[in-house]
Amino acid sequence: MPLPRRYVPNVEEPKVQALWEVNGVFKFDPNSDRPVYSIDTPPPTVSGNLHLGHTYSYTHTDIFARFHRMLGDNVFYPMGFDDNGLPTERLVEKTSGNRASELDLEIFKARCQQISKEVEKEYQQLYQRLGLSVDWNYTYRTIDNCSQVTSQKSFLDLYKAGLVYREKAPTIWCTECGTAIAQADVDDLQREGELVTLAFILESGAKLPIATTRPKLLPACVAIFVHPEDDRLSDLVGEQVQVPLYNRSVTVQMDRAVNRETGTGAVMCCTFGDTVDKHWWFTHQLEYIEAIDHKGRMTEASSPYEGLRVAEARQLIKQQLKEKGFILEQEPTSQVIPIHERCDTPIEILMSQQWFIRLMDIKEELLAAADQIAWYPGHMKNRYQSWVENLAWDWCISRQRYYGIHIPLWYCESCGEVILAEESQLPVDPNIDQPSGPCTCGSKEFTAEQDLLETWATSSMTPQIAGRWLCKDQEANQDLFSKVYPFSLRPQAHEIIRTWAFYTIAKSHFHHHQQPWEDIAISGWGIAGEGMGKISKSRGGGPMPPLEMMEKHSADGVRYWAASTGLGKDAIISEEKIILGSKLSTKIWNVARFCEKFIADFQPPLKENRKLDFEYNLSLTPADRWILSSLQKLVGQSTRLLKNYDYAPAKSLIENFFWADFADNYLEMSKQRLYAGKTDGRQAARYTLYYVLLTVCKLFAPYLPYITESIYQQLFAGGLQSGEEAFNSIHLTPWPEVIPALQDESAIEIGRVLLEIAVSVRRYKSENNLSLSTELPLLQIATTDPDLATRLGEAKQDLGSITRASKIQISQELSPGLRPLANETNIQLALKTP
Repeated sequence: MPLPRRYVPNVEEPKVQALWEVNGVFKFDPNSDRPVYSIDTPPPTVSGNLHLGHTYSYTHTDIFARFHRMLGDNVFYPMGFDDNGLPTERLVEKTSGNRASELDLEIFKARCQQISKEVEKEYQQLYQRLGLSVDWNYTYRTIDNCSQVTSQKSFLDLYKAGLVYREKAPTIWCTECGTAIAQADVDDLQREGELVTLAFILESGAKLPIATTRPKLLPACVAIFVHPEDDRLSDLVGEQVQVPLYNRSVTVQMDRAVNRETGTGAVMCCTFGDTVDKHWWFTHQLEYIEAIDHKGRMTEASSPYEGLRVAEARQLIKQQLKEKGFILEQEPTSQVIPIHERCDTPIEILMSQQWFIRLMDIKEELLAAADQIAWYPGHMKNRYQSWVENLAWDWCISRQRYYGIHIPLWYCESCGEVILAEESQLPVDPNIDQPSGPCTCGSKEFTAEQDLLETWATSSMTPQIAGRWLCKDQEANQDLFSKVYPFSLRPQAHEIIRTWAFYTIAKSHFHHHQQPWEDIAISGWGIAGEGMGKISKSRGGGPMPPLEMMEKHSADGVRYWAASTGLGKDAIISEEKIILGSKLSTKIWNVARFCEKFIADFQPPLKENRKLDFEYNLSLTPADRWILSSLQKLVGQSTRLLKNYDYAPAKSLIENFFWADFADNYLEMSKQRLYAGKTDGRQAARYTLYYVLLTVCKLFAPYLPYITESIYQQLFAGGLQSGEEAFNSIHLTPWPEVIPALQDESAIEIGRVLLEIAVSVRRYKSENNLSLSTELPLLQIATTDPDLATRLGEAKQDLGSITRASKIQISQELSPGLRPLANETNIQLALKTP
């Protein structure tokens, strides 16, 4: 059946998707001896609707997967869903209209499971429609049995190694979410604030001016610090200073962490305003005063502001400071405040009992681990290094939430001893399950640990989870893990280098003493427009639903947009560029329809090994040799680029070749021969057409998998059932290789001359208001280069076809009456109007 006249994406793409699924095109073969290319695919967080930004970065990963599959690798491309913690809780609360604290715990957890599965089904449908070549047989959820076992086993191993500890300490706290969070969960928000200079009262009655942006923390002021080398203030060290509004005095102390250039040189230390306060409190053994509670309200220590929300108290405190004459100066200032990245709530640093993993002691090892990984683009490694170097806290892994993976332990009610779960018990819920035996003190009464593991404590184990490191449902799990780990590639976005990349590297260092992957490819964001920043699925998902865009313009069109910007760079979501991708698909289809007339029944020459014979004695014209040689150059360049994850420039090269060389010029050069009778020239043109179209489709396949599969199935898959193309999908065919027999730089050079002649003729016709199909009775070409004259003579049929010249004369003598060819000093043309 010939190719339909029109290519209708929303009809053809689902057919192709069904073909892939029926034939198991993307299945990983655990028993194969082929080299494994394993991908630690980002599991999308179950927190709302996916948006076009997700099609952006996930398309990049799929390009790599399809390319390596065609290279002959055994591609392990699983998908996961991150559904075990706070983001899922917030989605369920938003969906159901109830806070978790308002519902029975078991009812809430059941809703989390139900809504997660519904959302994950939508995610899978979207990603399948986008054409991701995922092996869905290896799908996991970060709340599933295997993930729980892996995460809890990690905790137990680290605890036994002395790398996990529990401590009541200053902790980063989100009052909106009601839980401790890790340093990596904190974003910065720049906003306009106010710098207030307050009058602290010295023992002499004199005023000590201190500038602050946090007057709300005055109730928790425990010391004043000055720099020991600040001559203005060093003589005050040891004095008592009265805190404004409070009948309480604190001591002036010295510390080199004070910035003498900021404010007045004197700084108040409060418990806690920032990490410097925490450092001073610990180093100088200061008093702890809790001014703000874990719900974001002022405490009894803040009386008379007790019970007020922080924002209300801040305004009231400033008002009363002003009324009582404690404010010496007020000025606007731009300030950066830390916020919880999940809800944008300003964080507090509060004292709480939490579980931590030791990271501060191994910063050098974590920096060294990054050196063993290839970063694409390379400068993204700097972000990782900067994060590690500036790390100020150990990793807080406990969360005071409702839905997630339990910390697997109990406390003895008699002696307080920590009782760890046995590995054979995992996964364990301490609220339901009991320890396997009594405490060492003999007691059988236990209190379950109520805190949950934070989401990243599990997501940091995605290589182990996807690779079935500890899963009990398969006997060959260890064999699978040894095949895929370390993974070949971690693709991810740049904003989670400090979380997902960092924590995964740390966990791999702890458990396996090696890097988790060989390469890491960092994508940018798909953004809605200038100044709009990243689109968040938890905040609405952006203006263009991806399924709607794919139905309107095609999945290949969306992928084309996504592949147009390189790694590490943000891309504005552009419907115009998506339309360009659809137009490219249409052009490829039309070119294939033209070629079909000449290659549908064509049997190319084969070698004994059933490979195409590129040394077959064909009457190739200069145009044939030019396009074949140019194609070899393209194959070499695009292959090198894709191996270095430079998919965007590779796509540009392939696209430029298709449009400028193949579609616009070679087809025109070959038409006369193609429409001729049974001649050697026609056979050579058919051979060239067959090979070039097939190779171009293969080169486009990782980017435009649907249109290339449709063409392959109808023009190539059935034509050589015993030959090179006896595959049930273009995505299983071998990636094109450079054929030495077809490489010819001189052919590329003569091809360039042919193109310039064609351009000059087209310009002439345009200047004379002639259509491009107008026949010319004579085309005279003069050159002083005898070799070039000979080769141009060999190309008369090619030139006649593209210029529509009935007669072509080649001369080796320049004539004043002829005009020079553009960019050439030794070629002239004579063109005559019919």
